[in-house]
Amino acid sequence: MTVTSQARSFDTAAASYAANRPSYPSELLDAVEELTGSPLQGARVADVGAGTGLATQLLRDRGANVIAVEPGPGMASQFRLTLPEVPLVIGDGNQLPLASASVDLLTYAQAWHWTDQHKSVPEALRVLRPGGALALWWNDSDSAVPWIADQDARLRRLFGAADIPHDPMARFRGLPPELGFVHRHVPWTRSVPLDMHLANLASYSDFLVLGKKATDTYISKERDLLAEVFPSRMIEEHYVVSLAIATC
Repeated sequence: MTVTSQARSFDTAAASYAANRPSYPSELLDAVEELTGSPLQGARVADVGAGTGLATQLLRDRGANVIAVEPGPGMASQFRLTLPEVPLVIGDGNQLPLASASVDLLTYAQAWHWTDQHKSVPEALRVLRPGGALALWWNDSDSAVPWIADQDARLRRLFGAADIPHDPMARFRGLPPELGFVHRHVPWTRSVPLDMHLANLASYSDFLVLGKKATDTYISKERDLLAEVFPSRMIEEHYVVSLAIATC
């Protein structure tokens, strides 16, 4: 299974992704504005790996002039259903279908790790105007919360990663040091029905390539375990967004 094929696995679950994936807190965009030193209102922004448009919509709601870039046809189709008025082009971070020096801000919401940095870094520098910024972020469950730590341990065992310890700086490791990234962690929560929480889990790329039978088996057991922890069947999800900003 290649990185590209795993990334494209989202096309098979685009509708579920749009319905169940968490978005991002307003504090994240506050941090983007603070760390870039520029308002989003009126900014020319390209959201790369836009998926179904979770981040794109927030950027647009802040007043940014956004164009979305998405490689997967299934995700792109779902994006057009959600945000038909937002320009969308098919492409990826390794070869951006954007003019040179054309954007003020280039964003990758949970998408940078699908790129080849030897290609995506020069492409980012090409399309950003002088003084523009590259913003990367990832939304991860907060494993400092006991029930989430237990679930994470089960997931690591399932996917053969039981020996990998939790590392809050993991998302920042491997970023090109020459770009001088600054970092910020943004915690937030949402409360969702148990079935929505489980549907979100099942939309992870690891499950999409695992197969339906094995995924259904895990989800069934997880439903029983979480119903004991949350008798109301409303799950208080805790997240931490890892944000990295480089001004070019």
